[in-house]
Amino acid sequence: MATAFQEEPWPAAPLEVRQRWQALRARQEILRERQQQTRQRLSEVSAFLKKAPEVAQRLDALAQHLFGDILAEVERNLTYALQEVLEQNLKVVSTTEVTRGKATISFSVARDGQQEDILTGQGGSVCNIISVGLRLIALSQLPEQQHRRFLILDEQDCWLRPDLVPRLMAIIHTIAQKLNFQVLVISHHDLSLFREYADRIYRLLPAPAAQGGVKVELLEGGPGQVVKD
Repeated sequence: MATAFQEEPWPAAPLEVRQRWQALRARQEILRERQQQTRQRLSEVSAFLKKAPEVAQRLDALAQHLFGDILAEVERNLTYALQEVLEQNLKVVSTTEVTRGKATISFSVARDGQQEDILTGQGGSVCNIISVGLRLIALSQLPEQQHRRFLILDEQDCWLRPDLVPRLMAIIHTIAQKLNFQVLVISHHDLSLFREYADRIYRLLPAPAAQGGVKVELLEGGPGQVVKD
């Protein structure tokens, strides 16, 4: 008859047990230090989050204050343009809403203190004049090294009476010279209305059907010539 015996493992030597215990204690200290650092970081983040709404509110107020100075200048310039062209008691008014550092601006027009629809005022002439001013202002803020100062105005005078067109052209010409802009104005009005304020005047005509394309005539501003495009 055979009998089997299972041998129990001998306990680790005291020195080995002590080394393991010391390693675990060192590991415990490292984890405890990391835990303390994490708690400190969480405390700082919590304190920041509590102050975040107040900080954001102050930043928005500061941005609106600084931006308000620029808007006031824009309002003055656009109001001047409207009054100079239309000879009416119109004033451009802007409202600003700043949220998280981003500004949303709305423009309106007031006549003798009464608000008017900017899109339909004077049959659209008010909107056209203001849009010209805003484009020039926006383009003037771009870096010249990356953006050419060139603007095309396609029938911005379409809602103006013929006698008011030279007034608009006078403002455009003055601003273009001050800002060193090249402006191309396209219009169906009589060319004589632009003679005083345009450096060059061209007339576009359909070319003969056999040739196709467009015939461009240089009428003023250089030697007379006919250019085929």
